Amino acid sequence: MKTIDELLTEGVEGRRVFVRADLNVPLADGVITDDGRIRAVLPTVKALAGAGAKVIVASHLGRPKGAPDPAFSLLPAAERLGELLGAPVAFAQDTVGPAAHEAVDGLEPGQVAVIENLRFNAGETSKDDTERGEFADRLAALADVYVGDGFGAVHRKHASVYDLPKRLPHYAGYLIATEVGVLKKLTEDVSRPYVVALGGSKVSDKLAVIDQLLGKADRILIGGGMAFTFLKAKGYEVGTSLLQEDQIPAVTEYMARAEKQGVELVLPVDVVVAPGFPDLKTKAPTEHTAVAADQMPEGQLGLDIGPKTGELYAAKLADAETVFWNGPMGVFEHPDYAEGTKAVAQALVDSNGFTVVGGGDSAAAVRTLGFDENAFGHISTGGGASLEYLEGKTLPGLAALED
Repeated sequence: MKTIDELLTEGVEGRRVFVRADLNVPLADGVITDDGRIRAVLPTVKALAGAGAKVIVASHLGRPKGAPDPAFSLLPAAERLGELLGAPVAFAQDTVGPAAHEAVDGLEPGQVAVIENLRFNAGETSKDDTERGEFADRLAALADVYVGDGFGAVHRKHASVYDLPKRLPHYAGYLIATEVGVLKKLTEDVSRPYVVALGGSKVSDKLAVIDQLLGKADRILIGGGMAFTFLKAKGYEVGTSLLQEDQIPAVTEYMARAEKQGVELVLPVDVVVAPGFPDLKTKAPTEHTAVAADQMPEGQLGLDIGPKTGELYAAKLADAETVFWNGPMGVFEHPDYAEGTKAVAQALVDSNGFTVVGGGDSAAAVRTLGFDENAFGHISTGGGASLEYLEGKTLPGLAALED
């Protein structure tokens, strides 16, 4: 795929450049709680603006139902982008309507505008090729060139990700080029030992990537809510913990395959349990205790890997030359259940290998728990996109940029 450096060499002064970013940041009462995705697109926006382009930044935020919804407005993201750029950013209150055209027409070389949430138009996410194409046509009318830099959305066959680059000269931004380079390090000529830590709530979300990694990783560490399906498959009591019983046959098969293929599949040896789910708003202290993984009491809810498992996982990560981590080890948003996630994050910080935090909740955990982002080899902006790449799937947004 062509990169932004090639575009800059060709020259962009005075040209309207559409940057498909990923500004899908978490909001609490209209306030951004993690601006990592906005910061991730800064190098691309700064380079284009610095070269005299008229930069049009577009993104989705949340899941509105194909119509305007103030709760999902991109205005807070546009304002934060302006703060980080140290320059005014125009904001259009629609996507392809009069406000968008007015904002773009008003740009001088080197200036930036953000258009409203792409998903306020049903054509963005439509499964109908014609409807999606019509929206892409209207977006294309705003610009002369397309730069794809929203890695968190490249696994979606959406108008701004897949159809629009087919209508304009297209290039990969710095973020996408970096993300693809990192993922190639995880799939081609990997330095070993290669250790993967997988967490999160649902094992069903990770089955396909486990299937692929059984042929590539040396060790796979399992934590988070998904661990309880594995523990149940071993015949252990899991109390009221998150459990996907319909996935037990698949999990049982993967454990057998791992043993046969010589892949070390490591499960928790202890877990932190409580009578119920904690209050994540007040973060009030809770009654909790660590118990052996094979001695969970009935009626108790597993909310984190235990301290012995944290030590075990740190040891399993210590000699790794390559590490991929996706999914927290517990309910890290509450201090009583954050220690397992902290232990894995700290092990990555202490590692001498190439460490990748696979986006989503893992990236949020790193920032929430106060770790220095520069201490990791790479923090991805796209958890779902990273997983699908590792699963071997074709990502529509990348395929469109390669054409």
